[in-house]
Amino acid sequence: MIETPETVVLLAEDGSVVGTAPKATVHTTDTPLHLAFSCHVFDEHGRVLVTRRALDKRTWPGVWTNAFCGHPAPGEDTVQAIARRAERELGLRITDVRVALPDFRYRAVDASGIVENEICPVYTARAAGELSPAADEVAEWAWIDPAELRAAVAATPFAFSPWLGWQLAAWEGDYSPSA
Repeated sequence: MIETPETVVLLAEDGSVVGTAPKATVHTTDTPLHLAFSCHVFDEHGRVLVTRRALDKRTWPGVWTNAFCGHPAPGEDTVQAIARRAERELGLRITDVRVALPDFRYRAVDASGIVENEICPVYTARAAGELSPAADEVAEWAWIDPAELRAAVAATPFAFSPWLGWQLAAWEGDYSPSA
């Protein structure tokens, strides 16, 4: 099977679409604002999935983060994009996808100088099956109690992606699959 190169949706400061670009060319030291999503996956016990980014990832290699992130293709429904990415990155089917932070936006620079610059709504989902993470995406993974994750991020923020810390700080109320 031949994989089609991913394309991201470029955005103006007001969030309106201004074009598209190949994903491989977007994440640089001068990354344009683009559309993304972030997903926190919970299991039947209320635990949340954290993943450690593969060591050969271009941005933030080796850091712990939420279950997965991605980019909807031009014209793609975000919930469908989330399901597609969960399958590709984690080998996982998900259900009950809900938006938790619809207006989340961030800009961060990693140690190599690569910039993330995204309007990135944050979603929750429930795991519906077993994990089988792709080695080029995930180095390690764990299911953790949400309160323990908050404590770990607060104690050692350098071990986690900056967006995870910002998302947890922005989360109003209960950090759970029903939030």
